This record gives sequence, structure tokens and C-alpha cells, in this order.
Amino acid sequence: MKPGRVGSAIAVMAAVALAALGGLYFFNAAAESRVLTLATTTSTYDSGLLDALIPPFERAYGCRVDIIAVGTGQALELGRTGDVDVILVHSPASELRWMAEGHGSSRRAVMYNDFVIVGSPRDPAGLAEASDLRAALSRLAEAGAAGNALFLSRGDDSGTYEKEVALWSAAGIKPASPWYEEVGAGMGDTLRLAADRGAYTLSDRGTYLALYGPGSGREGRLAVSFEGDPDLHNPYHVMVVSPAAHPGVNAELAEEFAAYLVSEEARRIISTFGVDRFGQPLFQVLEEDSGG
Repeated sequence: MKPGRVGSAIAVMAAVALAALGGLYFFNAAAESRVLTLATTTSTYDSGLLDALIPPFERAYGCRVDIIAVGTGQALELGRTGDVDVILVHSPASELRWMAEGHGSSRRAVMYNDFVIVGSPRDPAGLAEASDLRAALSRLAEAGAAGNALFLSRGDDSGTYEKEVALWSAAGIKPASPWYEEVGAGMGDTLRLAADRGAYTLSDRGTYLALYGPGSGREGRLAVSFEGDPDLHNPYHVMVVSPAAHPGVNAELAEEFAAYLVSEEARRIISTFGVDRFGQPLFQVLEEDSGG
């Protein structure tokens, strides 16, 4: 090739490279301008589910999802102030109140798992022998009053805490110190405290398995003491923050995210997440609305 043509070829290649870089820059800039802020519970975050669910959505929609993992009460409050675009939580009664207040434009059933009472593998209160949930809570309270058991409550305005309070109330039990402590922490931290102190706590099954199940490196520190009661059902819903009530929210992208969570792709991810590691999914697709 003649020198002049070599120079021309190099110039063309450079122009193509610059164009590609420019396109990449504009693509990244566009993605950065499409940011979705999601408020969700610590259970969806600590279980690792969001690490599987979010990236496919970001790639498909050229956006970034910023996650705020807090208790359900805090997540709903962020929606009340319009500081987030979409919410994924698990407290049906609180969700319905939030929707009735006019803060949400849509609410869809996404998935469910269940709550379990976990504690020391020794099970000092004998919860595994209880005939039902009411009997299990009664055993726990009796063992606690005798100084043989400790229960740690999240005490953080989360969906799990709200459920726990409702369960005690339904059982006609008023838990009290010294055998009952509110720790004001998320699910992961509460489980770690329970393991360190040999205490019982209420957990969603997904977070418990992710942190203390097979392959976690913490097997044997906590065990399921009671499970299987219908009152331990735990449904999750996604709610889009209303642009009518909060004009600054990214409602269009939030609606796309809500639709994605009930799509076939997301349902496949949800229904298979955890199977390879635990031999069971950590969450199940919620086929019909349940619990409100």
C-alpha cells in the first residue's frame, strides 16, 4: 500500500474508533440518565435475589437501578415522600393503607416465601414439638420466663417485625424482657445476633437459607425450630409511586420494572433462584394475589 493510502486508512480507522467511543459515551450517558430508584426490604437484598433479578432489566432497558434496602415501613415512607420510584415489600396491610392514601399508581403480586422461627440447634424451648404456631409461641414464652430461652425481635418497622407483632397478638402473648429483646436491625444482622447469642428469631426462609443454609459456611449455627403454619405465609408486592401525587418520580421506568417483575423472564429467575445451592427455590412465584 502506498504511503498516502496508509495514512488514509489510519485516518479512517481512527475516525471509526472515535465514533465508536462517542457512541459508547452517549450510550452510557443515556443509561445514566435512566435511573430507577427502588426501595425494598432487606430480605430481597440479603438473600441475593436482587443480584439475579436486576441485571437483566438494566441491560434490556439501558438503565441503572439504585437499590435502597430498608425495612418495609421505611420503604413505604420513602414512597410517601416521593424519594423513590418503585417499592418491593412484604406487608399487605401496610401496602393497602399506602395505596389508599394515594401514594401508588399500581400494585402487583410478585412472589412469596414463608416465615420460619429459627434458633439454636439445641431448641431449648422445644418448638419442634409444638402442634401449631400458637403452641410454639407459648412454649417460647414459657421457656423465656423460666430463663431458658431468648427471642430477638427486629424491632425496626419492617414487614417481618409487623408480622411478628401480629403473631404474638394472635397467640394472646405479650412478650417482655428479659427474654424478649428488640434489636433494631435488618434481617441479616438479626440472624447474626441470634446465632451469636443462641437466641430465637423470626426470619423469612430465603434470608435464613442464604446466610445459614448449605454452602453458607455457617451451617449448624442456626436451625429451623418451627415452620409450616399457614399464618407464616409471606407475600411480596411491587408498587409504583404515583406521579400524580409525586410528580418528580420516574413513573414510566417504574411501570416497566413492575411489568418486568411479573414477566416470564423474571418469573423463571424467581422460581429457580436458590435451587442449585439449596435444592429448593428461596421464593415462589405468586400466581394469585394473596393476603391483601
